[in-house]
Amino acid sequence: MWIKFALAVAIILFCTFLGYLAAGKARTKSNFYLQFSAFNERYLNEIEYARKPLSAFLSMHEYAGEFGGVVKRFSERKDVLPKENFLSEEEKSELKDYFSMLGNGDTSSQKEYFSIRTKQLAGKAETYRKEAKERGELYLKLGLLFGLAVVILIV
Repeated sequence: MWIKFALAVAIILFCTFLGYLAAGKARTKSNFYLQFSAFNERYLNEIEYARKPLSAFLSMHEYAGEFGGVVKRFSERKDVLPKENFLSEEEKSELKDYFSMLGNGDTSSQKEYFSIRTKQLAGKAETYRKEAKERGELYLKLGLLFGLAVVILIV
């Protein structure tokens, strides 16, 4: 009896964990855009007030995850695309355009460009945050239900 119970719990936990892993792409995209939006805000403030060199600005803050890798590769003058494939082709081209504008042009054109991008990035960050939450809950529930179904069929 205890062996069946332990096996049932293990199956349910394993399937729920698989549901958690399935929502990983949505969480990664959400974290990416949250950090991207924060980066844009900091850079806009930097342009308006401090005006430090771009290399000094990039080394001031630490970024984690995929966005941290993008910033690191940009500071090393490499390709800025993330290693994971969670962005659409349109988002990849927007990312390339964004990083091509960093440090290029006069102050007023950069202020204008990054001010426009502030609203867009904040909107995307909020949208993907909600989507990650919804998908995370959905996949966890699906994993739990699948685990229960397997337990019912086996036991």
